[in-house]
Amino acid sequence: MIKTITQKLYSDIPVETLYHYTSFKGLLGIVDSGVLWASDVRYMNDSAEMKHTADLIRTNIVDRIVGGHHNPKLLNQFMDWVSCRITQGHMLFGASFRSNGNLLSQWRSYSSLGKGVSIGFNPEHILQCAKSQSFQVGKCIYAPARQAQLIAQVVDAIELLAEEHGENDDLCQRLPSQSYYDVFEKIESDLLRIAVILKHPSFQEEEEWRIVSPVITDYLTSPVLFREGTSMLVPYFEFDLRFHENDATVLEHLFLGPTPNINLSMNSLTLYLAKRGLRPRREISYCQIPYRQW
Repeated sequence: MIKTITQKLYSDIPVETLYHYTSFKGLLGIVDSGVLWASDVRYMNDSAEMKHTADLIRTNIVDRIVGGHHNPKLLNQFMDWVSCRITQGHMLFGASFRSNGNLLSQWRSYSSLGKGVSIGFNPEHILQCAKSQSFQVGKCIYAPARQAQLIAQVVDAIELLAEEHGENDDLCQRLPSQSYYDVFEKIESDLLRIAVILKHPSFQEEEEWRIVSPVITDYLTSPVLFREGTSMLVPYFEFDLRFHENDATVLEHLFLGPTPNINLSMNSLTLYLAKRGLRPRREISYCQIPYRQW
């Protein structure tokens, strides 16, 4: 049941240009290497969304228990398990794209001191790259009613699995307070995939799409890399934007973010891309947002 939910969530197909906001440093890295960094979702800028999913599950479970659910033990254990595993369990990597490449809120979030761009990619190209690397592409969900419906379906799936598999009451394997954990582990990967595209309604203007990696259960044998973050090391995956190692990065469009030096910045950006043999199909556009508003 839960796999059907996940498959449906990742069945939407983007048709508009997908924009990735970044700094000049990020642009240089993406163009020169041909890869995009997909960070462990727990370390992304808006990673509080993982807690958001845990909060949604807690709300649903409390409502069921207050309503006289026949198995509060199962639900309480699931609530405890989620609070730990959704933030400390298996690893999942993602990178963000926006349908709108010119949002003031995104310029403020992803660039500094007038050093921002949003890189536009053809959606079909991103889909093909994702498929070749076993990534999925999902459209983020912001509507509270839709989120509540999905969470209810997840908890329903847990109840069905618990009825099918029962408790593990072998004290050599599980503590009494963890007797249903075997059931929960069966849905961990799908739950993570669902959680990563449920975002707080306040972010709705972003119209975000995400590329999402396979779930990593053993990072020691997986190609997980680490980079310096603001206050810690951040695990990440390299998402290749090319089909072959020597291919150039394919760009659809580029927005230059707010800057006090529009002409000079546009000129140097054009020169850099030309030096790399790149010319976005829809050229480079200035965002037209006055720098003082930024």
